Amino acid sequence: MKAIYLTGIHQPIQYTDVPIPTPGPGQVLIQLKAAALNHRDLFIQQGLYPKIKLPVIPGSDGAGTVVDVGLGVDAIWKGQSVVINCAMYWGSNPRFYGPDFRILGMPDNGTFAEYIAVDARYVYHKPAHLSFEQAAALPLAGLTAWRTLMTRAGLHTSNNPPEKVLITGIGGGVALFALQVAVRAGAEVWVTSGSADKLERAKALGAIGGINYHEPNWAKTLMAQTGGGRNGYFDVVVDSAGGSGFTRLIDVAAPAGRIVFYGGTTGSITDVVPARVFFKQLNILGSTMGTEHEFADMLSFVAETELVPVVDEIFPLANTEQAMQKMQAAKQFGKIVLKIAE
Repeated sequence: MKAIYLTGIHQPIQYTDVPIPTPGPGQVLIQLKAAALNHRDLFIQQGLYPKIKLPVIPGSDGAGTVVDVGLGVDAIWKGQSVVINCAMYWGSNPRFYGPDFRILGMPDNGTFAEYIAVDARYVYHKPAHLSFEQAAALPLAGLTAWRTLMTRAGLHTSNNPPEKVLITGIGGGVALFALQVAVRAGAEVWVTSGSADKLERAKALGAIGGINYHEPNWAKTLMAQTGGGRNGYFDVVVDSAGGSGFTRLIDVAAPAGRIVFYGGTTGSITDVVPARVFFKQLNILGSTMGTEHEFADMLSFVAETELVPVVDEIFPLANTEQAMQKMQAAKQFGKIVLKIAE
């Protein structure tokens, strides 16, 4: 089969032939139709990810058709259209992953290939309203956004008036999925971006408005737009940047608000004045991917609301390096997807 193979850090990926895997006991063999890129794939290639083990077929997100099953797996799975949960072996504690937790695509071979064998417990029926390319955009970003917004932030979906949510750095897969979920859950959603075009595109997805974080005093300007005074504060803030700008998120958070971050693209959080946190009774929370239960809840929500993940561009598997370069340039709005088979 054709696959993308990474043999070493800072090495170009190889589009090459490797053997088709054989499903072991409890596994299914999936003919992949589409896969999606994540920054994790880029970080592994660049040597910026912990505990890298190479060589490997990268790729965490994938969707396709089950073509064979291993011992102990019901043959009814054959021919089913599925999406893979790439967060594997979370463990028994839903609050924190256990020592066996790992993400598909390193150290285990991932989805940038024509076939993959995975444990059947991590295979779910593809939502019927989604294409394979759209479904492949779901797993890592969808699960991360779901846990961040619904579990860790505990978004209240029945509040009247609705909770006010701020999502920073709109344009990436997790942030966009969080926007789509929050809107469908009934929240009032605002966003930030360094791009005027991305702000407008976020509004088309249901955001009330937004602000360019390059503007001086953007936090004050945003709060004026959202109602000013106490009405201008945000009940939930979802962030992936960290860095020195994090202090502005404390400014805009409502008393007893929840700030949840799942990344740190701009570096260490600095200049936080403790009194501004404890006098506001703020909850500052970290989040990552989640449990099998959360993945199932996320998929059910997608199916019930007919949510369609935002796909920026689709590349053939052979052009994965080009797709990786686009991700490196950070110009995408939504997920970058690889089309593997019809």
